[in-house]
Amino acid sequence: MTLIETLAQWCATPPPFSHRARQLACEAITDTLACLVAGRSDFSTQSVQQAWPGMQRTPSQDALMNATAAHAIDFDDNFAPGMSHASAVLVPALLAVAKDATGPALIRAYLIGLQAQAYIGEAIGYQHYTAGWHGTSTVGCIGSAAGVAALMGLDAAGIARALSIAVSLASGVKGQFGTPLKPFHAGMAARNAVDAATLAKTGMQGRLDIIECAQGFAELYAGKVNQPSLPGAEQHVIECIGVMPKKYPCCGSTHRILDAIVDLQQQQRLNIDDIESVHCQVGIANCRNLAYHQPEDEMQARFSMQYCVAMMLKHGTLSVQDFTLERVQQQSETSQLAMVTLDPWTAEQEAESRDLPHVLTLRFKDGQEIVHSRRRARGTLDEPFSASEREEKFYDCCADVVNAPALYQMLLTLDQQMDLRFLRQLMV
Repeated sequence: MTLIETLAQWCATPPPFSHRARQLACEAITDTLACLVAGRSDFSTQSVQQAWPGMQRTPSQDALMNATAAHAIDFDDNFAPGMSHASAVLVPALLAVAKDATGPALIRAYLIGLQAQAYIGEAIGYQHYTAGWHGTSTVGCIGSAAGVAALMGLDAAGIARALSIAVSLASGVKGQFGTPLKPFHAGMAARNAVDAATLAKTGMQGRLDIIECAQGFAELYAGKVNQPSLPGAEQHVIECIGVMPKKYPCCGSTHRILDAIVDLQQQQRLNIDDIESVHCQVGIANCRNLAYHQPEDEMQARFSMQYCVAMMLKHGTLSVQDFTLERVQQQSETSQLAMVTLDPWTAEQEAESRDLPHVLTLRFKDGQEIVHSRRRARGTLDEPFSASEREEKFYDCCADVVNAPALYQMLLTLDQQMDLRFLRQLMV
């Protein structure tokens, strides 16, 4: 069987998901909806709304607007196997077609779509992302189409058609990072996932070997065809690798360095005025993502190691309120950004190991030097957020939602909710 046929067969008849997998899915969906609320008033979301004013909303448009909002402030989760912000695409796409779906059905479709993103990501390999493709809008689109098709009730053949169609809709380049078009990539991917499943339902079809064939997805999108595996009775990808919620509303490429600063702050008081220089050693792809040394607006600031590090050292934390135009302009007037430097590991070093740490070096004016490294950011399965941290993030994002506490409690029991209409008040 082709890669698509193998994946579609699993998606149509997945093994029963464990309680642990369903609970982790519930947490990821809740986190995504919080990020969606925080991004509803962002320029990127408003721009999408203004582009189609007064039109009757279709499921595709719902997916477009809500996924754009979910990714607008870059606070949504990362998913390493898919090289994607998996949930920002998947959750809005599923909710756009959920109609009378229940909480258990939504969670099942989420787990199917997430595993599909992992499968596609592993099939083409990490070089797809390092070449400059935005995995959120390529891998995210294709994998999410499988989840949407499954929620719509399509069989294995129908899911396979949706996957093939989604390959032709996958697009989005990382050169747009730091602009409002990056959140639109997530919206575009969610819309295309819904369109792919909707077309598949009519019988529209493409090649089922379009991932691995000549002039197919892997060949054209800088991939290398691998043979990924799918779980049987063993753990779902959300249990063994997981999605990583974000502690800070900025590019995930900054997070290991920011967490390294927090580690040091817990050991000693750090005063930015005592520091002479800060050096950050990160991966090649991470370094390329962080293109703005002197950001001019809040979107660029989210992709600036200099801004994020300076703000963290200055205030001891980073929140949604640190990424406003006014705050960025205030910080850009100081010399603190200039003392932060950034370098990548070499290609040879990365070829030797895919598990290189991110290294923070602080040099103080009194001659002291501190070096601290991290291989993972907080939020992984090995270092998860506490229940109180997840709740705190939800309320930070939903500060303007009147009944946020009640909604949060309902989301915690999403796997028992038979009516999902209460989610509408969180969406665009």
